Amino acid sequence: MSTFKVVVSNIQQITPLIKQFSFIREDGASFPPFSGGSHVVVAMNINGRLHRNPYSLMGSPQAPDAYHIAVRLQEHSRGGSAYLHHEVKVGSQLEITYPNNLFALDKRARKHLLVAGGIGITPFMSQIDDLIRTKANYELHYAYRSQDHAAFTSALKEKCAERVHVYVESEGLSIDLKALLSKQPLGTHVYVCGPNAMVVALIETARSLGWPENHIHSEQFLAPPSGEPFKVKLAKSNIEVHVPAEMSMLEAIEAAGVDAPYSCRGGACGRCELEVIRTDGVLVHQDHYLSEADKAAGKKIMPCVSRAKCQSLEINL
Repeated sequence: MSTFKVVVSNIQQITPLIKQFSFIREDGASFPPFSGGSHVVVAMNINGRLHRNPYSLMGSPQAPDAYHIAVRLQEHSRGGSAYLHHEVKVGSQLEITYPNNLFALDKRARKHLLVAGGIGITPFMSQIDDLIRTKANYELHYAYRSQDHAAFTSALKEKCAERVHVYVESEGLSIDLKALLSKQPLGTHVYVCGPNAMVVALIETARSLGWPENHIHSEQFLAPPSGEPFKVKLAKSNIEVHVPAEMSMLEAIEAAGVDAPYSCRGGACGRCELEVIRTDGVLVHQDHYLSEADKAAGKKIMPCVSRAKCQSLEINL
């Protein structure tokens, strides 16, 4: 995958748990424009182990002198968010991929309904710039736990004015998804990013109200869960790779020197899908990409977040 070498040019503490990082290119050139909702994958060498985490791009897609991401410090960080918060300084050098968009606005929509929870606000920060620039009809509904988690609210109120609606859980406010989705005009597309419970609830509510499937958009990058160690045999490469408990299958394959395909690294895009040849156990699917029928058939796996509960797994790579 093509990458940029970047330098951290600015770091802002947005909330007690969220920092915003700005990157400029190491070679001094401009970044390419991107579309609202795009993400990049940030590569970090942490104690000799390469971590690659996806983060949504923020800011104006049309002002590419710098790229901006926001990172929430996770309570149970696998290393990436803690490294960015505690080790990365202004002047640090990192490597990021070219932007990729798995959460694009549908330009055919008559209205765009944006629903964010917590750090899920980040992809909307660039989408809103696109919507304002194209004078599109939109609303933003943004829910968070307390004022300590109120990231970017002042900037959003300044940009969006009456189009932004905030819901603070500690003040007893929450989004009534059924009421919100029931009153939208025909031709509206809804976009959701946030905690899994919010994403699932919105999708199920929209479906129960008869929203067309292609009018419902969601994004949710998953962190690879830990699990029991196992061995994976790569049939084409003819090598066997040990997958430790704390490492994803994709990370273990990469650490063995094999160039495996990937894009989001969060179980959403399907780019890393691999064919399963055999296993002496069961596959533990964690992704949002494969259908329930695919998961039941046991012939495919997404190694970025899914793993196996077995002694040995053989894949076609």
